[in-house]
Amino acid sequence: MKLVIAKSAGFCFGVKRAIDKAFEVAKTEKNVFTLGPIIHNPQVIDALAKKGIGVAVDITDLKRAGAKKVIIRTHGISLEDRNRLEEEGFELMDLTCPYVQKAQRYAKLLKDEGYQVIILGDIEHPEVIGLKSYAGQDAWVVKGSEGFPKEIKNRAGLVVQTTQPVDELKKLVSKLIEQTMQLKVYNTICSSTALKLKETEDVATGVDVMLVVGGRNSANTTQLARLCEHLSVPTHHIETSGELEKQWFSGACKIGLTAGASTPDWIIDEVIKVLKGYGRT
Repeated sequence: MKLVIAKSAGFCFGVKRAIDKAFEVAKTEKNVFTLGPIIHNPQVIDALAKKGIGVAVDITDLKRAGAKKVIIRTHGISLEDRNRLEEEGFELMDLTCPYVQKAQRYAKLLKDEGYQVIILGDIEHPEVIGLKSYAGQDAWVVKGSEGFPKEIKNRAGLVVQTTQPVDELKKLVSKLIEQTMQLKVYNTICSSTALKLKETEDVATGVDVMLVVGGRNSANTTQLARLCEHLSVPTHHIETSGELEKQWFSGACKIGLTAGASTPDWIIDEVIKVLKGYGRT
C-alpha cells in the first residue's frame, strides 16, 4: 500500500497558536478554564484537562468552579458573554482565531454602517453564534436554502463563517444580488480552510480509500469527509487510530489521508503508524 497525505493535514495556524498558548499557561497557573471547548477535538480537550485546563459550560459554571483566568476559545464567544466576563472581573486570555476576529469586526462594521447583516454558516456553531452577536438584531444566518430571509433590506452585507466552502459563498452572493439593491460582501473564509479542501480533493481523486482524521464535532473535518464522499471514494472519518479496521484497505493500492484543522500531529502520527503495520506505505 502507498499512503498519500494532504500537505495541510492537521492544525491550522489559529488552532496551533491557541493550543500552544493553552499548554504554556497550564505550566504556571491554576484555576484556568475555557468557556466552551477551546477547539472541536475531544482528545486535545482531554490532554489539556490532564494539565489542569478545565472546560466550563457557561459563566455560572465558571463562577461555581472558582475560575480566575478564562481562555476564550478559537471560535470566539458572543459579545454579551465577553462583556459579562469583564463585568464579573475574570482575567481573560483571548485565543480567538485571527480570522474569526476579522469576521467579527466586519460584522460589526456592516451593522454600524446600517447594512442588514447576513451570515453564511451553521446557525448552532459557536463561531456563528458569536458573529451574530456583533451583527445586530436583524441579522440572518443562512446555510444553503435554510434561513434565507423572506424580506431583505435594500442595503445588505454578507460575512462568512471561516470554515465554509467558497462555492457556498458564490451561490449565496448570486441569490442575494437578485434581491437587494446594494450588497457588500466580506469574504471571511479562512485561507487554510480553502487550501485543505483543495488538497483533500486532489488526494481523494487519486486513491482507492480515503481517511479523514479529526473530531466528529468539528465542522471543518466533517466538511472534508463530505467532500471525499461526494467524490465517490470510499471514505472513513475517524477520531483516533483505535477506530481503524484493516478490512477497509483490502485490495487497496493507494490510501489517502487528510485531517481537520483541529487535529494534532500526534493523532495523525498514530494513524500513520498503524497503517504502516498493515503493509508497506
